[in-house]
Amino acid sequence: MDKKRLIRALLKWFGEAARDLPWRRTGDPYAIWVSEVMLQQTQVKTVLPYWERWMRALPSIEALAKARAQTIHKLWEGLGYYTRVRNMHKAAQVILKNHDGKFPQEFEAVLALPGIGRYTAGAICSIAFNQPTPILDGNVIRVVSRVFGIEGDPRGKETNRKLWALAGDLAREAASTVHRSRNQAGKRTTNSVSHFNQSLMELGALICTPRQPRCGVCPVAKACVARREGRVDELPNLPRRTPVTPRRFVAFIAHKGGRFLVRQRPAGVVNAHLWEFPNVEIGPNGFDAKRLALTVLGMNPKAAAPFCVIKHSITRYRITVEAFRVSGTIPRRNGSPQSRWMHGSQMHRLPFASAHRKILDRLRSQSSKKNPPARNRAGGSLKNQGTI
Repeated sequence: MDKKRLIRALLKWFGEAARDLPWRRTGDPYAIWVSEVMLQQTQVKTVLPYWERWMRALPSIEALAKARAQTIHKLWEGLGYYTRVRNMHKAAQVILKNHDGKFPQEFEAVLALPGIGRYTAGAICSIAFNQPTPILDGNVIRVVSRVFGIEGDPRGKETNRKLWALAGDLAREAASTVHRSRNQAGKRTTNSVSHFNQSLMELGALICTPRQPRCGVCPVAKACVARREGRVDELPNLPRRTPVTPRRFVAFIAHKGGRFLVRQRPAGVVNAHLWEFPNVEIGPNGFDAKRLALTVLGMNPKAAAPFCVIKHSITRYRITVEAFRVSGTIPRRNGSPQSRWMHGSQMHRLPFASAHRKILDRLRSQSSKKNPPARNRAGGSLKNQGTI
């Protein structure tokens, strides 16, 4: 199967089998940009509610550019890799200042925006503007490596160059391919590059998966070198994963007068600008919670009662957070500029690091059980006005 036939086969398959995703119903480059950034290292099912909530809150580049940092972090809360959203914020401000608020269409101008690399620029220019710009994410690397039998580590310089060159050839060939299909609104379209690049990503997500690929229903199985040579499980030739590293933290839930002590992480660190309960990283051995509280909070608590244990994963790290409720007087000298005493209603409006959001949710759940909604005379429930 030559490239032209392969492209037509994928376009036909995409028109019949593509998932109905909300960002595929629009040609708005801003909406497509948001989806592409959210989808980096994140599954579609996770991104869907985040994208819809984001587009309701910040429907335009101008809205994003003028949004407060707390707003964008709260909308992103739970998606992880928060540098992505901070770069989006900066890029929106650049677009507002240098491009009159309109998303640039030139590839180099898109690539120059903060946080946008070669893949994202190619995806936006091809999907939104139907330009013959190549894309190469994990799904596309897998598809192209298997179909064309590309050996070598795809992250290695030479193999990566070869993959980008091949993706570029396919995009340019797609631009000259006449193909008509119906979009979600039932209208005929000829956006060959846009649909072709999306078909590569879609094939990798649904059919040409890392494990147990569905070769029997693949639209380009006959052209696949890896299938013909029995090497599907060998390609792409990825290096071994970095070993998992366990990390262990102790967090403290200090409370007084219905308020809790929380702090904001400073700029330039992991989870910058997000909120958390005071905590410290410890080693694998045993520990004295009261002594740690003295180090972290500057207090010798009357008690340090175990509250919950949170398990969380970030890239190669497997994190355990052991949370303790402590009581006692916390000296004023411990009140750093990033620390605040807050009621539950205030904390729930802030963006928290994922593990600490789980602690906060446990506090709220516990409070709800202790303080069930009161009943009014008509038998209906009154809203719980507790602090958590």
